[in-house]
Amino acid sequence: MTVLAAGDVSPGLLGFTVVALIGVALYLLIKSMNKQIARIEVPHEADVDKQESRTDAD
Repeated sequence: MTVLAAGDVSPGLLGFTVVALIGVALYLLIKSMNKQIARIEVPHEADVDKQESRTDAD
């Protein structure tokens, strides 16, 4: 273990733990976001055109 001078500060184990937890939380949030985005159903352009033509005919 190295001895630090009076003005030096080291993040230590607590700093590493906080950064690691933020990384894990970020990973889980991105994984969840990808799952939610995959559930979104975007209509195809042809389907939108058909629907518009139906409403115009009515």
